[in-house]
Amino acid sequence: MKKKNQPKSKPKKDDGAVTLKDMMNPDVIRKLKEQQDQLQAEAEKKRELEEQRKREERRLKEKNKSFEELLNESGMNWKEFK
Repeated sequence: MKKKNQPKSKPKKDDGAVTLKDMMNPDVIRKLKEQQDQLQAEAEKKRELEEQRKREERRLKEKNKSFEELLNESGMNWKEFK
């Protein structure tokens, strides 16, 4: 005897289910979003400052290179010009 395939019933979502967002005060949610935006802005500012510092460091390093370093970096074959 075969068992009849009974459709498996999916648990129904309870429309009355309370989520964390529903339980929280809207003022608290607003404050958390403001804090998140503030932290993101600070992280962006910090990243930009770090990038600016690195650019300045590279510029100073390039400025203070010796003649030997500049000559070694040159792609020309200076032996041809002797």
